[in-house]
Amino acid sequence: MAVTRSAAKTAAARDAARPVRDGVTLQMFVWEGTDKRGKKMKGEAQSRSVNMLRAELRRQGIQPRVVKLKGKPLFGAAGKPVSAKDVAIFSRQIATMMKSGVPIVMALEIIGNGQKNPRMKKLVDQVRLDIEGGSSIYEAMSKHPVQFDELYRNLVRAGESSGALETVLETIADYKESIETIKGKIKKAMFYPLAVIAVAILVCGVLMVYVVPIFKEQFASFGADLPAFTSLVFGISDILVTWWWAILGVLLIGFFSFMYTYKRSPKLQDGVDRVLLKIPVIGQVLHNSSIARFARTLGVTFKAGVPLVEAMESVAGATGNRVYTNAVNDMRNDVAVGYQLNVAMKQVNLFPNMVVQMTAIGEEAGALDAMLFKVAEFYEQEVNNSVDAITSLIEPFIMVIIGGLVGSIVIAMYLPIFKIALTVMG
Repeated sequence: MAVTRSAAKTAAARDAARPVRDGVTLQMFVWEGTDKRGKKMKGEAQSRSVNMLRAELRRQGIQPRVVKLKGKPLFGAAGKPVSAKDVAIFSRQIATMMKSGVPIVMALEIIGNGQKNPRMKKLVDQVRLDIEGGSSIYEAMSKHPVQFDELYRNLVRAGESSGALETVLETIADYKESIETIKGKIKKAMFYPLAVIAVAILVCGVLMVYVVPIFKEQFASFGADLPAFTSLVFGISDILVTWWWAILGVLLIGFFSFMYTYKRSPKLQDGVDRVLLKIPVIGQVLHNSSIARFARTLGVTFKAGVPLVEAMESVAGATGNRVYTNAVNDMRNDVAVGYQLNVAMKQVNLFPNMVVQMTAIGEEAGALDAMLFKVAEFYEQEVNNSVDAITSLIEPFIMVIIGGLVGSIVIAMYLPIFKIALTVMG
């Protein structure tokens, strides 16, 4: 009896996970066949049964040879997580289709069938099924707050309310692509030097653990006094060889402890973001990036018809830096009690005078969104130029660091040889 109940629960869970249309469970099938010209074709399709799918294929002029349930791979069946880039591509696809007059449900079905990532396909299918069931696009997307954040949902709701959903979706697509581009630039500026320095440290570690001890054994057989610098390198090598496991453990524990605390401590996040903004060169890039993201996001939401105070609630989390997030929240509170946006920007003392002045002009002219877009374009270009300049300038600097680390070890190994040679010659 217990086995029967367990099997029933398993079957119920499996059926609940399948798409349902008009109260009927659909299953995913793979098929192979030939068209009227005898050309081989294959694909995937949802249907109630094998026979119904065969009949549908024949109606389309395809003679099916193989129709079977789609199997699940042993590894990676769940697929990779849905990324911001996936959402950006999805936004562009649905905006393009709706602009071309394709109904929303059909557009989602086409996009879902074209997804290679199972998780993204499941997300699109769930949104489509909810819309088919009578939900609005906003309501369907609200069930997935991780993938469609508050800003995204507010823009969609504004588009639906104003009857300009196609235009708003196109604006969202442009926005998501711009934000992802600028995020990529920032990651490039931060990751490249760190990755190269990490490789340099790894190479030096290998030399100190495996190569230096060989030289130490050779010099010990000479019985001569070693130069102070060589003795220092040998001492560091001994520590690494003996205690490498403890050093590695401390570093790993420290790293994971920091990450654990960072995710749960707003104060630590504020402190780290403040420090990052003060780093020479890199800090200015982060400033420009936050200003560009603030201007772009606020411009998009305001253009879509979202009230300014409500828009700033969504904008605060889109700046990418806690310092700017806190500043935008303070600005929102000032705007809510009647201050103009440019006055609120002056109070936080974080935005350059040019940004404040352009915002003031936009408010006076009734073209705030247009001015914010111009600010965003300017600072996005500044980020692009800065990242390219950093990449060009940092390469020789990194080569100096790598050369200095490796060269120091090499010099330390050759100093005793030079000393012995001078002693023999003398």
